[in-house]
Amino acid sequence: MRTYAARECPPLPNRNRGNSFFLGKNNAMNPIIPFEPIRSDVVPTGEGWIYQVKWDGVRVLAYGDGAAVRLFNRKRHERTLQYPELAERSYCRASSFILDGEVIALAADGKPSFHEVMRRDGIRNAARVPRARQEVAVSYMVFDVLYADGVWTIDRPLKDRQRLLADILVPGPVVQPVASHPDGNALLQAVRAQNMEGIVAKKADSLYALGGKDDRWIKVKNYGDLVAVVGGYTLNGGIVNALLVGLYREGKLYFIGKVGTGKLTAGDWIRLTGVVKRIGTAECPFVHRHPDMKGALWVRPELTVKIRYSEWRPQEGRSLRQPSIQAFVQVPPEECRYEPH
Repeated sequence: MRTYAARECPPLPNRNRGNSFFLGKNNAMNPIIPFEPIRSDVVPTGEGWIYQVKWDGVRVLAYGDGAAVRLFNRKRHERTLQYPELAERSYCRASSFILDGEVIALAADGKPSFHEVMRRDGIRNAARVPRARQEVAVSYMVFDVLYADGVWTIDRPLKDRQRLLADILVPGPVVQPVASHPDGNALLQAVRAQNMEGIVAKKADSLYALGGKDDRWIKVKNYGDLVAVVGGYTLNGGIVNALLVGLYREGKLYFIGKVGTGKLTAGDWIRLTGVVKRIGTAECPFVHRHPDMKGALWVRPELTVKIRYSEWRPQEGRSLRQPSIQAFVQVPPEECRYEPH
């Protein structure tokens, strides 16, 4: 587990400058790296655990002071532009705060959809935001408070932070607290019945380790997902109908599956056809061939995509089972690595 010393935390509000996080040149700040759960196939049980729904969205921390709210994702990239409805202070009573949560968007079936929220998260042009807000409504599901009214809370137990969060958060149409449940297996069963992402088990006395990742928080998923690199594609009638994807291991790209289903619309496949043609190459980027590569065309490994799957046994040389495309994401290809868990 990695933790950060106090000097590496974001600057404390300067009371001589209006209690603001946003100091220095170009209104700059140093956002934190949030605490992450580890993955398990088994729900931990026993005393001292609470259980929460794992929402299929984008991890976002909200930094509020007396003047403004700014939003940053877990990679410390700013997302205030993409979610202006969350950039106002009315949903928190604290004079200054850092909240941790997940921004989600619902699909037509009323369930959280990573594909839908990425339609908002991928915006880079401010002129597109008003229309996107009309087409894709988002909600901020808040599950932790790291700083409030000029005081860090990360060295307080989770159960205390949750009580504080209940006191300062003002629920509304776009901001809601994440509920905690006492029975993890019952919650996972309910989540599976709704085909949602999974749950997170948390020790009620756990502190919050900035930049940390350990078994004080454990995620148990209903299905697997990963971000993979696109190395090739196949065509049907001149339009892309499937992608060949892989992960890096020791600097080499290994094929993990062919995927032709998911959230992409007919229009998305047509636009994708234009994209892959611009990055085409004659050389296969994968280190080995596979029968699923028959008829494939190759691309430079520049695109990354989030894939959901039902099963994957790489130790047995198997590719992804029932993979489906969720959304294209802006993750550096070199970060898409095979990591056994």
